[in-house]
Amino acid sequence: MADIAHATRIEPLAGRAAGGAGVSVTPAGPANRVSLRAGSADTNALSKALGLKLPMSPKTSESNGKGRLAAWLGPDEWLIIDETGDPLADLGKVDVLHSVVDISHRNTAILVSGQGARATLEAGCPQNLSDRVFPVGSATRTVMGKIEVVILRTGEDDFRVECWRSFSDYAFGMLSEAARDCLA
Repeated sequence: MADIAHATRIEPLAGRAAGGAGVSVTPAGPANRVSLRAGSADTNALSKALGLKLPMSPKTSESNGKGRLAAWLGPDEWLIIDETGDPLADLGKVDVLHSVVDISHRNTAILVSGQGARATLEAGCPQNLSDRVFPVGSATRTVMGKIEVVILRTGEDDFRVECWRSFSDYAFGMLSEAARDCLA
């Protein structure tokens, strides 16, 4: 196997924070991310390698409780986020047909928390994020303002917004302004 060069990741939003009454907007810590594509017949072997069951239903996610999360993005597509391990290495050991691409340097995340978190996100997102439609554990690829994002509901009042790092200033600014207005 060829040696793989790894660039040092510089978090684009490091040190920034914003919020309003009842909501905070902060950059997430570093994480490894991969885009995984595979057929449903191969998901058991891939799930075993990842240490969590790949979600098979739209708008769902699964977590192993140890910093690794898989979000369903399409019938054969998942976003894997890992704060402590290397999902690329784990999936590289699996002998089933799949495609896995490291997108760690492309993406970053913003955490939106507090009782005004949902209202903050809904200020720029057309997706219905209500408790009934988007309960804890939900995940969706959608738009926020003019950019594509993946929104994960990680807690009752906690959301993770994954976006391309080149759009992170825009996303952070939009969420910061919405947070200030949210409960004013």
